Amino acid sequence: MEITKLERCGVLFYACPDPAWAGAAHGFSTRLGGVSPAPMDSLNLGANRGDDPANVRENFTRFCAAIGADPNALVKNHQIHSSQVRPVTRADVMDCPEAPGTYEADGLITVEPGVCLTIFSGDCIPILLYDPVRRCAAAAHAGWRGTAAKIAAWTAAAMVHNYGCQAKNILAAIGPGIGPCCFETHADVPDGLRSGLGEGAEPFIRPLSREGKFSVDLKGINAYMLQEVGLRPEHIALCSACTACELDTFWSHRVQGSQRGSMAAMIQLL
Repeated sequence: MEITKLERCGVLFYACPDPAWAGAAHGFSTRLGGVSPAPMDSLNLGANRGDDPANVRENFTRFCAAIGADPNALVKNHQIHSSQVRPVTRADVMDCPEAPGTYEADGLITVEPGVCLTIFSGDCIPILLYDPVRRCAAAAHAGWRGTAAKIAAWTAAAMVHNYGCQAKNILAAIGPGIGPCCFETHADVPDGLRSGLGEGAEPFIRPLSREGKFSVDLKGINAYMLQEVGLRPEHIALCSACTACELDTFWSHRVQGSQRGSMAAMIQLL
């Protein structure tokens, strides 16, 4: 199972084309295909980047058209780099797509068709989960703190324990995010990951030649954690694209700071 680059309606995005995903509209946005001006050019989906709300609304309309989702059925979170997973129903759908999320959580989960779960990234790792048997969908935002807090594992566990999914049936798509090629850190990040994950974090932490510096593979750690809670390795698709390497395609908080737009990952049960 793999994640591939696609283009529809003039919008470039990433998704998992495997037929097993056919029951869930989903995708990971890039910065291409929207209407926002620089420095948010062009497909900015962040409501708090200083963009004109009309641009954000149009960008959501375009991205949703590309992936086959409903821009009038969005549920967004207010991301806090936590292990908090929020159950979502149609009652949580936002009045307008350009409004910011208000629910403090880094995971969203639903069994209601038509509800479009939406999370945001600008180097952090976006993760979409789908059980085609139970018909359950989830989305998780995993920065290094959320990764250390096991947000991906907690989200998958919530699908199993709260919604009756079987881990062996859950599909995972780990989207574009900063790769180990660019995620150079001080010791606080490896220490935080070791504290949260124990020895399981070690294969994904590499000391660099510069003293006190490390390279960290956040995508690999999240894939490992999903396997630890029972997902099959062949059901985990991992996008190799690095947001910090490919600034012509993505925004990177690490490289660009606050002068940028935001990407989104979305999933909606059909």
